[in-house]
Amino acid sequence: MISDVRVPLEHQLPYSAAYEQMLEKVRYEGAYPTRERADEAVRLVLAGFGRQLTGDERVDLAACLPLEAARVLTAQIPDTQPLTGWAFVKDLAARSGASLATTRWDTGSVLAAITTHAGPDLITRILHQLPAGWALLFGQAELTPAA
Repeated sequence: MISDVRVPLEHQLPYSAAYEQMLEKVRYEGAYPTRERADEAVRLVLAGFGRQLTGDERVDLAACLPLEAARVLTAQIPDTQPLTGWAFVKDLAARSGASLATTRWDTGSVLAAITTHAGPDLITRILHQLPAGWALLFGQAELTPAA
C-alpha cells in the first residue's frame, strides 16, 4: 500500500532544480493544470514502478533520477512477481481510486519523463526485465520475437 503522508506546505523542503525540471516535463507531457498535480502523478507512478523493478536496472534508474524521485522509487519493496503493463495500470488505479483512463495517462506522462532521464539503453534493459505490455507505457512499440 502506498503511504500518503501529507506535509503542510510551510514545512516542505524546496525541491531540487532537477526535480523541478522533471515536474515541469511531466506537467507539460500530461497537460496537468498545476505542478502539484504533476507531483502527485510522479509519486504514484514511481512508487508503483518501484514495486516492479529489481536488480541493476533499479539501481541504475535511481542513479539517473533526481534525488526526490529516486527516493520514491527505492522506498518500495519489489513484488516477487512483476505485473504486465496493463495489470500495473489497473493496480495503480485501484490504489489511487482514479479511473483507468486517468491512471494510464499519468503513467505515460511520468514514464516519458523517466525515459528522458534514463536514456534509451537503460530503458531497453528495463523493458527486457519486465513482462509484456510495458513498452507501450513508455511510448514504444511492443516488439515480439518472430515465430
